[in-house]
Amino acid sequence: MTAPDVPDVLDVLNPATEEVIATVPAATAADVDTAVARAAAAQRIWAALAPADRARLLRRFAVTVDEHLEELALLEVREAGHVLGNARWEAGNVRDLLDYSAGGVERLTGRQIPVPGGIDVTFLEPLGVVGVIAPWNFPLPIAAWGAAPALAAGNAVLLKPAETTPLTALRLAGLAVEAGLPEHLFQVLPGRGPVAGAALVDHPGVAKIVFTGSAGVGRAVMARCATHMKRVTLELGGKSPNIVFADADLEAAALAAPMSFLDNSGQDCCARTRILVQRGAYDRFLELLAPAVEKVVVGDPGDEQTQMGPLISRAQLDRVRSYVPEDGTAGAGAIRGSAPDGPGFWYPPTVLTGLAPDAPAATEEIFGPVAVVLPFDDEADAVRLANATDYGLSGSLWTRDVGRALRVSQAVQAGNLSVNSHASVRYWTPFGGYKHSGIGRELGPDALAAFTETKNVFISSVPGSTEG
Repeated sequence: MTAPDVPDVLDVLNPATEEVIATVPAATAADVDTAVARAAAAQRIWAALAPADRARLLRRFAVTVDEHLEELALLEVREAGHVLGNARWEAGNVRDLLDYSAGGVERLTGRQIPVPGGIDVTFLEPLGVVGVIAPWNFPLPIAAWGAAPALAAGNAVLLKPAETTPLTALRLAGLAVEAGLPEHLFQVLPGRGPVAGAALVDHPGVAKIVFTGSAGVGRAVMARCATHMKRVTLELGGKSPNIVFADADLEAAALAAPMSFLDNSGQDCCARTRILVQRGAYDRFLELLAPAVEKVVVGDPGDEQTQMGPLISRAQLDRVRSYVPEDGTAGAGAIRGSAPDGPGFWYPPTVLTGLAPDAPAATEEIFGPVAVVLPFDDEADAVRLANATDYGLSGSLWTRDVGRALRVSQAVQAGNLSVNSHASVRYWTPFGGYKHSGIGRELGPDALAAFTETKNVFISSVPGSTEG
């Protein structure tokens, strides 16, 4: 006798302890189909609301998130291993983005364009149902980067979280209902990429896909969307440079460098993992960098004093290890911090030197707490090294020369640059990458428009006119 089919489930692990903290049913293709139908019905109700009413409900959603900020943060600590301070910021970012997006609902205006023989106006209309596929490295905020402006523009949202981090997404959807958003307007579909993710991408009732993840999977998503002429926004990988010129404040640059690649244990597309230092300042910079890296506190993510937690999984830990040469070889652990022993997916902060600029650790996205320091000769050499990658998401440069800051900022091929800082993401400014780092922009004042169709209407003032 054939055994009955067993429903697929997702085991959610605490990456700091390796304990199973929850088991979640995995969505099937049939579940996705049902969700799309429900979302389409809810979207029609939502889009028919007066803009002020939609804005009011989104603000209420923001208030509800704020009331559950600590709950969401602690969930993020448990399922993603984020340190508590970061997790609180991430939950607050969701609240702030909902509030910011709500402010755009009543300002999502078309244009009146001067034309002969009448008037011409444009309308920005919602797409319908939007699919958001969120990653495991920042489960809460990145889910909101797609969902908040899409909802504000009048769409329904189907969110597929990463397989390892579905809990905060599920709770966020529950809070949306508590805040009064229409039922089924914002649904979460935990599931496996080849099943739920593929069904969402392929479904003809989904008008747009917002995907954040690896460049390889992003290319596959884009190819599948092309079959249906479906819109995409892709935020993919990075190998961001941190360029330190000899005239910079070296102490400040060295002090800031560790957390530019250790934040979220290096599992950040914007991580400044290529530290490019002008040759005349190279030795001094390393002298200053070593103690700054070594004093980073790695441990229990629930401890207020912890600065870096574990990696997300055993597979990610193995991947990071594969990039670091064995002790005794060139580039092996020039600077190395400490990490806990025992259960958990721990890896110490690591800085490599002596590698060739085209070494795998210097060119490929490791997605872990490992950086490479490379010397450069002059401004042109710095730009050449900075651009010697398929990626172009983010980067920093440190100099006291304002002219150089402007020249290099214009020359580096990246979507988000900071001078004498490592800030990459602000919800009120656009975010996205060049080259293989993605397509489109998220956040900022134009985010809502990315979830609309532009309709042009000409009204003739000449009776009976057929002039085109």
